[in-house]
Amino acid sequence: MIVGQIVISKMGRDKGHAMIVMSVETDYVHVVDGKRRPIDKPKKKKTKHLQHTNSIVDLVPPCGRALQNSDIRKFLAVFGQHGSP
Repeated sequence: MIVGQIVISKMGRDKGHAMIVMSVETDYVHVVDGKRRPIDKPKKKKTKHLQHTNSIVDLVPPCGRALQNSDIRKFLAVFGQHGSP
């Protein structure tokens, strides 16, 4: 898995929800969805509990401003996920 990749949770309360990988460790990644898991509080998940997709987003927003939760939600909306119920 790489930073910016869209993944789907296979386990836990967020099962079936799309998220974006923000950082990668050995067996873990930090993921955000812009709603339940904002950028300032990413979820640490084991890679085996995530289904990766071939979709990768560029996490550098236009105009040189900082990445915001609304940007994450827009990326996931384009991917086709409607967020958490």
